[in-house]
Amino acid sequence: MKILLIEDDKLLSMALAELLTANDYSLDLANNGETGLKLAISGEYDLILLDWLIPKLDGISLCRQLRSQGYQKAILLLSAKNCNADIIAGLDAGADDYVIKPYEPEALLARIRSLLRRSGTIASCKLTWENLCLDQTAGKVTYEEQLIGLTVTEYNLLELFLQNPNRIFSRQVILDRLWGFDEAPVEHAVTTHIKDLRKKLKAAGLKEDILETIYGIGYRLKPVPNRALAANTVSGNEKESKKPNLTAVNRALQRFQDSFTQQVELLVQANSALLAGNLSEELQQTAKQEAHKLAGAMGTFGYPEGSRLARKIEHLLLQNQPLTDRENTEFSQLVKALQQELTKAPVTQTVPAVTVPVNYCILAIDDDTLLTQRLVKEADNWGMKLEIAPDLSAARSYLATTTPDTVLLDLSFPGKAEDGLTLLRELGLRSPNLPIVVFTGRDSLADRLAVSRLGARQFLHKPATTEQIFQAIARVLPQRQTSEAKVLIVDDDPLILTGLSALLTPWGLEVTTLSEPQHFWEVLITTLPDLVVLDLEMPVVNGLELCQVVRQDAQWGDLPILVVTSHTDAASLQQAFAAGADDFISKPVLGPELVTRVISRIQRLRQRWQPGRAREVQP
Repeated sequence: MKILLIEDDKLLSMALAELLTANDYSLDLANNGETGLKLAISGEYDLILLDWLIPKLDGISLCRQLRSQGYQKAILLLSAKNCNADIIAGLDAGADDYVIKPYEPEALLARIRSLLRRSGTIASCKLTWENLCLDQTAGKVTYEEQLIGLTVTEYNLLELFLQNPNRIFSRQVILDRLWGFDEAPVEHAVTTHIKDLRKKLKAAGLKEDILETIYGIGYRLKPVPNRALAANTVSGNEKESKKPNLTAVNRALQRFQDSFTQQVELLVQANSALLAGNLSEELQQTAKQEAHKLAGAMGTFGYPEGSRLARKIEHLLLQNQPLTDRENTEFSQLVKALQQELTKAPVTQTVPAVTVPVNYCILAIDDDTLLTQRLVKEADNWGMKLEIAPDLSAARSYLATTTPDTVLLDLSFPGKAEDGLTLLRELGLRSPNLPIVVFTGRDSLADRLAVSRLGARQFLHKPATTEQIFQAIARVLPQRQTSEAKVLIVDDDPLILTGLSALLTPWGLEVTTLSEPQHFWEVLITTLPDLVVLDLEMPVVNGLELCQVVRQDAQWGDLPILVVTSHTDAASLQQAFAAGADDFISKPVLGPELVTRVISRIQRLRQRWQPGRAREVQP
């Protein structure tokens, strides 16, 4: 697939070029709007990746011109402009999506795949394991091109493992993923379905069992024999299940790190001229452009604080009138802080810009099965579990026994005598504090007034992206309190400690970090943590030894321990659990997974113990 990248920032364009080519996209580059417009009209591109502030013809004007000429291919606008008015302007000009700089490379690749999928460029996705092929578009499974007859549950099981080749799934997690609330079989049903799936695959000709049992834990997909490639591969132009290649980002950081220093040096020159009272209009304009580029690029390459400082500098320089004395002082302070930021090592663990709720239960009441299935698949990424009710009757049955954290409610149900407003009225009387998001194609003032008067928290008009839906849900969810909980993180890498701590502290957790495991015991009895996160591989004292020390102690033996490891083979995991670990997270650590695992363990702890101090420990 071919992408046209229109970007004048040399650092970003070269880094993006490496990122995209490393992920099998072909690329043409343009460093101004006029050249980009000519290429877009004359060439055949599947997607245009477009910066807003580019010379000769800005991104918004370019968008408008292309759309006015009937251009139909996807356009993704990439900009450091981050206010709602700018986003609306970009989308109204004809962009299909809008990504704010600094961006996470993996998130940008996901947005690109999403646009290509919507535009029909990605026509199908095939998951393969040797000669076994699951075609998600056709909904069929073949071995050596011979069709295998599977039940819906067996198909979904196989798809789950092929999509997650390195993950171990417990029976409970499989139940949560594949069954709705109205079915809810016991865990033994999972064992039966996996046994039946294995039999059918063997009967079709597979000589080796592709599903591996990790005793006491669950199941996972076996690696393909005698291959270095991952078990989950994609053929042709299909990238849906391919893991993004992010090594290009690291190469670009090493190659262009000096560029940040040069750009900041120009800001230093502007600051000196400002203090001397001879800042020219040309130098101010150049400084503003460099600040804009730094705001978009630094966060992407490991300097999120640098992006924040650069954006403040840009906003100061956007003014048409001269800076006041107070603004002169602020400008100087920001430039010095930016210089100081570059003396630090780049942050390798990205902190999410928006924290998401953890393990919330959402009831979606909607008869659009394609939409609800898509929401179910993406709910994990938002720390949510989605239950589906296709009509009001099923919703009432569910609500009679369970109270979700939030309800997503459609208003229209064809062929029914009542609509969603009826249920909304009932819930307002019975559960007035239950947050409800109305998601509907109806958009009259009368409907909006009715929804508002009946107490719904949000009104979202169809169609909307899944991201917009989950953002609306996240805005109304009750915040669970974890402020009294303490977490001790032990890792010999200070950079990892900083990243993990930054992920957990926004949730109200009191985090203590320790880079010298030989001091573990004195820190443990001093801080009295509710949970410990241990790196398994450390010098002097490793994580397995610390696990055993904790489990052998009469007072601390029940302390929850979460281990972080890059070794997820069966033998290593069995060794970790035998040493006393309660759970594990594989490296590289994903923010939502870490937060979910830690908070869910703490919540289970609180259910078992009384509020306040969970245990009496003598230091």
